[in-house]
Amino acid sequence: MTSVPPLAAVLATVPDFRAARGKRHPLCALLLLACVAMLCGARGESAIAEWVANYPHWRARLGFTHATGPSQSTIQRLFLGLDVGVLETCLSGWATQVLAACPHDRAVLPFEAMAIDGKTLCTSKQGGAHDAHLVSALSQRLGLVLAQVAVPDKTNEITAMNDLLAQLVLTGWVVTTDALFTQREIATTMLAAAGDYLMEVKGNQPTLLEEITVVFADPDLPVTQAQETRLHGSRIETRVLRASTQLNGYTDWPGLAQVWCVERRVTHKATGETRGEVAYAVTSLSPAQATPAQLLRLWREHWHIETRLHWVRDVTYDEDRSTVRAGTIPQAMAAIRNTAIGVMRVQGITNIAAACRRFAAQPALALAALGLATNNE
Repeated sequence: MTSVPPLAAVLATVPDFRAARGKRHPLCALLLLACVAMLCGARGESAIAEWVANYPHWRARLGFTHATGPSQSTIQRLFLGLDVGVLETCLSGWATQVLAACPHDRAVLPFEAMAIDGKTLCTSKQGGAHDAHLVSALSQRLGLVLAQVAVPDKTNEITAMNDLLAQLVLTGWVVTTDALFTQREIATTMLAAAGDYLMEVKGNQPTLLEEITVVFADPDLPVTQAQETRLHGSRIETRVLRASTQLNGYTDWPGLAQVWCVERRVTHKATGETRGEVAYAVTSLSPAQATPAQLLRLWREHWHIETRLHWVRDVTYDEDRSTVRAGTIPQAMAAIRNTAIGVMRVQGITNIAAACRRFAAQPALALAALGLATNNE
């Protein structure tokens, strides 16, 4: 089991926005409580307050000094008053510490990869919440959120993407994105920061898409290739990736070193029915930097941000039905969920729902997962 750098020291740096008069609970204790309760499956402010009421003997270990724990309204005021940008920065710093504590095997991939994608907090947005759409960067290897920003009202994800990239150290990283972020400016920004990109290409870049499809329509095209077949329950999935350098020098796309086409075929074992789809992408990684097998892995693991983060927040934490809408509370709650999920991923946990049930039954394990000693109580 991986030792996670303790959150307490990082959360202690979050500035306390509250006036001294009437302040009952330490800010760090409140934030640690939110993280522990989320590890145990808490979905909202009321559940966080109920956790500390149900486990009063853990209050002191979290840093509480008062005879009673915080109420739901206290938790709400906490998230409403927090500078969510500062909170996100602190949690991003913690994620950087975790990455340093968990070095990767460069024989498998010679670089680190992060996936970037956006997610709307559906019910919060319907309720009138501001900035209820978030863009996150996820470590493909660890399933850990490296940074997250809100998409301000009346702007779009592309603007937020630039803000997100400005917060990240991209040297030695490959950034994978879906087609929305396949923009010249974004590619240039990544390259200027000494990073690389792998971007899906669709109809929002019609000229580039046409050039790539024409290249791969040539049956005599010299390509390098990788193939994998995986069994998923009742489905057999086969992916074939073909990569080419034929567009190098013929397109002005920033930093382009390879284009590739991946064909995905899904066969249902029971019926024999087969369906297929084709995707195209560009990358700044040269053939010497990334083999077709490595490109295929990068593409497949880009979708970890959907399956290992967004899906978990929606299904396990019921985020899309959360009705919180005041101020930046939706983003603050999402940041805590990201952290709880990241803690579990780093521990090697794959079934987040089962882990939440185990932590709820044995709260000492939740505190230990955050690096808090429990004295075997």
